[in-house]
Amino acid sequence: MNHMAQLQLIATSAMGLEAVVARELKQLGYEDVTIDNGRVFFTGDYIDICRCNLWLRSSDRVLVKMGEFPATTFDELFEGTKALPWEEWIPADGEFPVEGRSHKSQLSSVPASQGIVKKAIVERLKLTYDTEWFPEDGSRYVIEVILLNDRALLTLDTTGPGLHKRGYRKLVTEAPLKETLAAALIQLSRWNVSRPFYDPCCGSGTMLIEAAMIGWNIAPGLRRTFNSENWAVIPEELWEQAREEAFDAVRDDIPLQISGSDIDPEAIEVAQAAIKSAGFANEIEVSVLPAHRARPQGEYGVIITNPPYGERLSEEKEVQKLLRSLGRSYLDLPTWSFFAITSTKSFEEDFGHKADKRRKLFNGRIETQYYQYLGPLPPRNKAPQQ
Repeated sequence: MNHMAQLQLIATSAMGLEAVVARELKQLGYEDVTIDNGRVFFTGDYIDICRCNLWLRSSDRVLVKMGEFPATTFDELFEGTKALPWEEWIPADGEFPVEGRSHKSQLSSVPASQGIVKKAIVERLKLTYDTEWFPEDGSRYVIEVILLNDRALLTLDTTGPGLHKRGYRKLVTEAPLKETLAAALIQLSRWNVSRPFYDPCCGSGTMLIEAAMIGWNIAPGLRRTFNSENWAVIPEELWEQAREEAFDAVRDDIPLQISGSDIDPEAIEVAQAAIKSAGFANEIEVSVLPAHRARPQGEYGVIITNPPYGERLSEEKEVQKLLRSLGRSYLDLPTWSFFAITSTKSFEEDFGHKADKRRKLFNGRIETQYYQYLGPLPPRNKAPQQ
């Protein structure tokens, strides 16, 4: 099998984070990167499936684009699917569930479309494996059919559980910030490892851990496994090579100035467990404190936080009080930059300052704004050694 294939790959992302994922891909050395809604297309090779699963911080999963074609009838969907080289990926014992979505398409029944795709793939595989029956008790090859404007896009998921599952989190608190979104917020800020980092509403510590991983150049997927690790088409040594590269890239000799606090002692307990499990027990300091008591240390630091949103009326006053006190402490930190993601419509009013920039992002299904207050950049002589 030729390991230098030109594969069409897709890194998926939450709405609004496509540009962040595209920038990550460019930093990883991919050049022909194109952005679509919730998807970033690029070309690569088998090893790039390994590298991107290990390295992408803000993407949800890495897919192989199997094909795309017009599909206004079930017949077109069947023939288009059957024409694709499924046998190059799926072995005789492969498990190949089909998932689906449809939007603005004549083929609006998702279950029916999934069934047609499944049947077409079975027909195609029968020709190669000369069998009528597939046990589906081997590795997992999750296929998705997306019908959009009467075109079908068929993909194969190389990731498995979403990339936000880094493996450092054992327990999930009530309203977690997804690791992928936290990583994106940090990358959208101007933070780098030479600057202090603080989160005054750190909850279970996701933002702090993601910052530490960026600071030490730790590939976020290093401690987990992926569906495609069990695929015959990707030789094991490619995974070993990609992991070795990632281990060699870690720079854990750089001092980190990362800390946070939260008013909730239980959240801090969860944060401490996650910080320890991520390997930063001696690097990241967290404490139980109300936000107005937080005193970030150092100059030219960056605060990035996801304050409570006050979904219920009884909480609105509390949130307002919290945002006011954050606004006051911001005044005491003239060299710092401040970033907050929130769905609270009156954020700028409560915080008491107009943002330099705003960006619409989705935290799960909740529409939020990312408010950005850009403080002065550190003086040149303090710039980090690149």
